[in-house]
Amino acid sequence: MKIKFCGAAKIVTGSCYLLTIGSTQALVDCGMFQGRKEITKLNYEPFQFDPKKIKYVFLTHAHIDHSGLIPKLKKYGFNGKIFTTPATADLCKIMLEDSAHIQEIDTERENRRRNRKGESPREPIYTQDDVKAVLPQFRKVHYDKTYKIDENIKVRYRDAGHILGSAIIELYISEKNKTKKYVFSGDLGQWDAPIIKDPTLIKTADYVFIESTYGDRLHEKIGSRDQLLKKYVQKTFKKNGKLIIPSFAIERTQELLYAFNKLIKSGELPNEKIYLDSPLAIKATEIFKKHSELFDQETMNKYRNPFSFKNLVYTPTAQDSMKLNASKEKSIIIAGSGMCTGGRIRHHFKHGIWDKKNTVLFVGYQAEGTLGRRILEGEKNIRMMGQEVVVRANIEKINSFSAHADYKELIKWAEGFENKPKKIFIMHGEERAAISLKDKLEKKGFNCYIPELNENIKI
Repeated sequence: MKIKFCGAAKIVTGSCYLLTIGSTQALVDCGMFQGRKEITKLNYEPFQFDPKKIKYVFLTHAHIDHSGLIPKLKKYGFNGKIFTTPATADLCKIMLEDSAHIQEIDTERENRRRNRKGESPREPIYTQDDVKAVLPQFRKVHYDKTYKIDENIKVRYRDAGHILGSAIIELYISEKNKTKKYVFSGDLGQWDAPIIKDPTLIKTADYVFIESTYGDRLHEKIGSRDQLLKKYVQKTFKKNGKLIIPSFAIERTQELLYAFNKLIKSGELPNEKIYLDSPLAIKATEIFKKHSELFDQETMNKYRNPFSFKNLVYTPTAQDSMKLNASKEKSIIIAGSGMCTGGRIRHHFKHGIWDKKNTVLFVGYQAEGTLGRRILEGEKNIRMMGQEVVVRANIEKINSFSAHADYKELIKWAEGFENKPKKIFIMHGEERAAISLKDKLEKKGFNCYIPELNENIKI
């Protein structure tokens, strides 16, 4: 088999592996690049392969950096099948529709600028019509069941514990009368995190492709994060301010709602409003409710509906959102996007990040070059929406809300193999994190390699 690393090599985003198995070409993931301008520009470049020749896509989960270029794949001729879990298929529908809407709006804005300069217009990466066209190509597969795809490929999806429906993919590939097993971790979640189950330990593999987003970092203990959340709420409310939380629509938002639910039911939070100001997160939460069979036992036992409680207010419309900016009342606002690259969170920053009474609380990974990363790194004057805004709000972060395993948990997962794989390819991390995880795994006796972007390897 030949494999080409078309994304997520020495960077976190753009997950995409091109597999060539005899005359068959397949992809594991087809994700969007996020972060610095030089990275996001890759979304507009031609694919490193001919989409018409791709027969299968094996999709690990719904996050845009893993699924976000599937409509572009369709736009340029892909007519194959996309295999993923039922929850991922449901989430992809809303995620890709939202992504297409953003492409169309951003392109319209960019073309107005180009028109003023006499430059030629640009096409959106894809449109909502492209999303609509590709959705019928999704095929739903269930955890722990082996599927025969064709004479040379079998696949099994295992729970990755990262977000609802996320999967580790086991590919059994037969060539020249020999079958080898390739394991793609996708993104791995934390152990003992609320709502969804722990990552599955895989016993056997010839070759493994492991993520390394937090390959050089440790999270706070899961148990301490509720108390940190309570601390930042109380600290902000003492100043009569707003707690503004940029949050990813899938998993992070639901974990926040779960945590607030617990704190409210135990009487540890004051009687103030919590606003979920993200149409996408509202839709995603409804999909979580639909797939409650995927919740872990603790959630099933303790909460009939973990995402509904007093004081929680949905603000689906733009008018609802604008009222929050005008309000002087202390409150908690959860809004997208998680890395502050777009969405309503930027409007809340515009109206509130300059105010010392307020707190901005980051609860998720901020890719290099994003607005969220720049604020976390201490930038005091930010430019967004055509304006300069000073940062005076208190800036805080809780690492343990991350949906990614830290380096100890990544090592724990790797040590779940009964016999060491022939090689572990380290993916989905900034170079520093990938190198750090490689060093740690090699000390445990694993043979590791960090591929370059667009590198070709024959296995």
